[in-house]
Amino acid sequence: MRIPGVTSTGSKRPEALFGTDVDVPLRFARASGCTVWDETGRPYVDMIMGLGAVALGYGYPAVIGAAAKALEAGVTGPLPPLLEDEVAERLCAAIPGAESVRFLKTGAEAVAAAVRIARVQTGRDRVVTCGYHGWLDWCQGEAGVPHAVREFRTEIAFGDVSQLESALGAGADVAAIVVEPVIDGPPPLQWLEVLRARATAIGAVLVFDEIKTAFRIARGGAAERWGILPDLLVVGKALGNGFPIAAVTGGRDLMNAACETWISSTLATESVSLAAAKAVLETYDLEPVIAHLESAGQRFFDGLRICAERHPHIVAAVRGMPQMCYLESRTAELSAALARAAARQGLLLKRTAYNYVSLAHGEETLTSVFDRLDRAMEEIASTC
Repeated sequence: MRIPGVTSTGSKRPEALFGTDVDVPLRFARASGCTVWDETGRPYVDMIMGLGAVALGYGYPAVIGAAAKALEAGVTGPLPPLLEDEVAERLCAAIPGAESVRFLKTGAEAVAAAVRIARVQTGRDRVVTCGYHGWLDWCQGEAGVPHAVREFRTEIAFGDVSQLESALGAGADVAAIVVEPVIDGPPPLQWLEVLRARATAIGAVLVFDEIKTAFRIARGGAAERWGILPDLLVVGKALGNGFPIAAVTGGRDLMNAACETWISSTLATESVSLAAAKAVLETYDLEPVIAHLESAGQRFFDGLRICAERHPHIVAAVRGMPQMCYLESRTAELSAALARAAARQGLLLKRTAYNYVSLAHGEETLTSVFDRLDRAMEEIASTC
């Protein structure tokens, strides 16, 4: 094995998905709609959907067609592409409060860029966070991250106003409050209101990390759905429907702080991902994507609850929102066993993080999902 940990994407490691690499699919060969084929040619109904990066379905024709034209046009060049401006215009029309955009390739980069912008704008260093914001040093406490860097970040629990107040203190040194607005369920509206009010009061930049939620629970994510506007809103994942693109958006004056520091990447402006994003934005204009994700997601969420009620010895709860949810198992061992049993039934199910519906998940497919999941749970029950 040439790749440490099997794969370069940590959340796709066998132990992350299945708890083991025995008798489970390790790599995929191709994908279409909501079906994935492994290296042996066996098909699986997929609920992981590229860790939420795919909302229209794998190989969505309009997106693939746009990307193919960009490939033929040369992919990248010495000057900014026309598409950069075009996609920025469309993105600002879709995202509440967005007047300016900076493109990057990954969510981790884009959130880091938002924090850099906030630090430039405020002249402060400290950041208060809630949720997962990527692997870069500023937001991690893992091995290899200098202690001096860790000291600039304070992490708080989702929805906990008292922890927020304690972490902010007087707030004179806080550059940004960076939150995932959805963690294991919808946010209490009071939580979003307090975040907005406290950021304004102390002069900090409020950042919504909507990498998972934008173009899924609403085009403009939680900011659109619940009407609380951050200063910076970061998008990614579904924006490219599988192509690598992310963006930090915000008001023009604040975003101009990006010109006072160095935020740049050679391939931030390659045309294939920009073309894919443009096709995605056009598809959201033409098709009822959000309505489908809402209705199919509710069907999926309700089905998970029924499965949980039938197998309470395996499942403790259903977490998340209809468009992004998962089963919380009673133990880590049961969680892994369920993922493996589901795979044997031809179903790929994320065991400790969100599963996602897509435009490709129809009623017949979801019925099949529940049948497969129920058989997987029966298999586990028979061995307990």
